[in-house]
Amino acid sequence: MAKTNHKTAFACKECGNESPKWMGHCTVCEQWNTYVEITINPKFARKDGGTTYELSQISPTDAPRILLPFNELNQVLGGGIVYGSLVLIGGDPGIGKSTLLLKASAAIGSSGKPALYVSGEESAQQIKLRATRLGINGDNLYLLSETDLEFILAQLDNIKPHLAVIDSIQSVHLAELPSAAGSTAQVRDCTVKLMRWAKTNNTPVFIVGHVTKDGAIAGPHTLEHIVDVVLYLEGERFSSLRLLRSVKNRFGSTNEVGVFEMADSGLIEVSNPSEAFLSERTNAVGSTIVPTIEGTRPLLVEIQALTNQTSFGMPRRTVSGVDFNRLILIAAVLSKRAGVPLFNQDIIVNVVGGLKVSEPGADLGIALSIASSFRDKTTNAELVAIGELGLSGELRNVSQIDRRIAEAEKLGFKHCLIPAQSQAKNTKGINLIKSKSLKQAIDLGLTSL
Repeated sequence: MAKTNHKTAFACKECGNESPKWMGHCTVCEQWNTYVEITINPKFARKDGGTTYELSQISPTDAPRILLPFNELNQVLGGGIVYGSLVLIGGDPGIGKSTLLLKASAAIGSSGKPALYVSGEESAQQIKLRATRLGINGDNLYLLSETDLEFILAQLDNIKPHLAVIDSIQSVHLAELPSAAGSTAQVRDCTVKLMRWAKTNNTPVFIVGHVTKDGAIAGPHTLEHIVDVVLYLEGERFSSLRLLRSVKNRFGSTNEVGVFEMADSGLIEVSNPSEAFLSERTNAVGSTIVPTIEGTRPLLVEIQALTNQTSFGMPRRTVSGVDFNRLILIAAVLSKRAGVPLFNQDIIVNVVGGLKVSEPGADLGIALSIASSFRDKTTNAELVAIGELGLSGELRNVSQIDRRIAEAEKLGFKHCLIPAQSQAKNTKGINLIKSKSLKQAIDLGLTSL
């Protein structure tokens, strides 16, 4: 009987930890029933290797990047696509991942350089139908409907594209592994092979990753450690706005956000995101405009709140786009320090447009919206609020306040409520209103200025 060259082990599909035997409980990520059987290929010693460089002898000039005709995507990537990079993009089904990458591939083809779009879930005819709807001609854009990774790599070597897209990583597989496509071993080994090909050929590769019901990319968490860039395409199901968020980028700033709108012709970039988020705004009770910072750009968002006397013994706290624990903190400070009794009030807070605001600079805006709803008074229509909230009711300074104020001034706002200790420069077109405490800020924000 022939002796096999493969060995089997067990790996946690959540964190990637390996074990020689099956275990019901992972000691690394503390999850249960996550170990699956994998096949380990034998390791062979390499006699050749890469070239060793002395750091001081390497040219300090920036590596060239591929610029796409989408400024929003270029900004999220840190200034364009880096040659030889491996980029992972995830998002809910139907959010627009394939549409965005198909248009990016078509843009490379239109420049006269070949691009290869590999789909393991659609046929070439189905992709052509989508391309026709999006108005894509398809010059120099090659389509391949295949799931065998070895064959895909052979086609990559044959075509030598300027950009390659794999849609999706869960659909491709290696024939040498006995596990099914999408399993922990398949996803990990396929990603490693694509990473090696991208680095060897100095060609950028985009891979699409499915997400779980919790919003995380499916497969082992080591997948995000292998790639160079991790992008998430987010958006409300019934909203046309889409947010492309960078959570990992070896070649640029993280937490960058690109704003797109889903139209009949596919995803189109939004040149003025703040104006898009405020396009349907009405100066209603419980509404406050907050200048936030997403990565390196200021954005103006509308935060709405609704308070209502609870019909149950325990009042409810519901959030959308805001951290739940942050709302609990703000509600407690409002009740204890600002004289807004919320012990018997249901509180609902929402960020309009589907944007997620996690920075503490939005605390004052959230508190002002809640107080506005509770007292049934509107905030000034030309007012924005900036400030972090302390447990004793004081307002604390936030970073990049000048850029926030400049964005508010650009959109026509006349007043800005900020902490008293802020060193913001009083600009010509906007009035800075300084407040030491939350109670004082509420009184100023809910009065006519």
